[in-house]
Amino acid sequence: MHRGARLLAPLLLGVLMLNISAAPGSQNRSAGPSTTPNSPPTLDRETIIRLKIFLDLHSFGPGEIDDHWTDLCASALQLYQTTNGNGASGIDPELKQELTSLTPLYIDYQIKPDDMAWVGKSPQKPAAQAKRKFMPYPSIADFVAERFHTNLSFLAKLNRGKNLSKLHPGDAVQVPNVPPLELSGLKEADDVPPRPELQARHVEIDTKSKTLTITDGGKILAAFPITPGSRQLPAPVGTWQIVKIATLPWFRWDKAMLLHGKRSGDFHNIPPGPRNEVGLVWIGLNKKGIGIHGTNNPDSIGRSASHGCIRLANWDAVEVLNAVTKGVTVEIK
Repeated sequence: MHRGARLLAPLLLGVLMLNISAAPGSQNRSAGPSTTPNSPPTLDRETIIRLKIFLDLHSFGPGEIDDHWTDLCASALQLYQTTNGNGASGIDPELKQELTSLTPLYIDYQIKPDDMAWVGKSPQKPAAQAKRKFMPYPSIADFVAERFHTNLSFLAKLNRGKNLSKLHPGDAVQVPNVPPLELSGLKEADDVPPRPELQARHVEIDTKSKTLTITDGGKILAAFPITPGSRQLPAPVGTWQIVKIATLPWFRWDKAMLLHGKRSGDFHNIPPGPRNEVGLVWIGLNKKGIGIHGTNNPDSIGRSASHGCIRLANWDAVEVLNAVTKGVTVEIK
């Protein structure tokens, strides 16, 4: 099942405005690293890269695509093989053959003039963010890295000798060969219209394995790594429903809400953009202040604690956006 056909085409949405008061996942209080596996397999660098690209293409998100083995990748592999009836067999001969057949592993991406609209000043403090009209990527290299589901470190490895801080439209950079995060179709929308054909789908969030799965008729369609709440504000265990979906959301930054789950009068309205604390997507549940959303820090997925919400990398959050609708059941366990 290739990414291009697996879920739904990206949405083209009208322009509205959202003011969310939530417990987002971008405030990075450490919950202890979970991406360093206890017993990593003996895999060479290229096999790890191939495996991550393979899992990404099949909608079993391995986290950031790079050359490091992580628990996120191990969980994605196990779930992929179990879903496809192979058991948790690891890199067996059949899978090894599939990995070897992946070609090309990398492609060249030429930076376009329109890409620069997503790059600009991106302040760190909420008071300064609230004065902006948009929360863009701080550099074109950040834009390219997130577009192709990787990080700046691995992007630099793929482009040795190239100064990534001085990229301009027309320049080409080598990137992992995965379907890119498409931003051009995303518009600021407060309430995405429901799609009745998706209402039979089901979302399950496993806070222990840090995994979000989407099923239809009991069959797993996709699975993505998450950061699910914290000890102080854990993700609420129980059965919920999706009541609102928004793209390029505004975020109501409220310290009291972040620390204690209660709204106060001391807040800042943070404008939309990929470096907004809830990222590109907000999927609200019928639990006040709780939702499934993107992040301004994809490297934190699976490692840092969020504030009660379910946080994904932006590229995975957009996949979830295209796979669910209002009324879908979300089970958190």
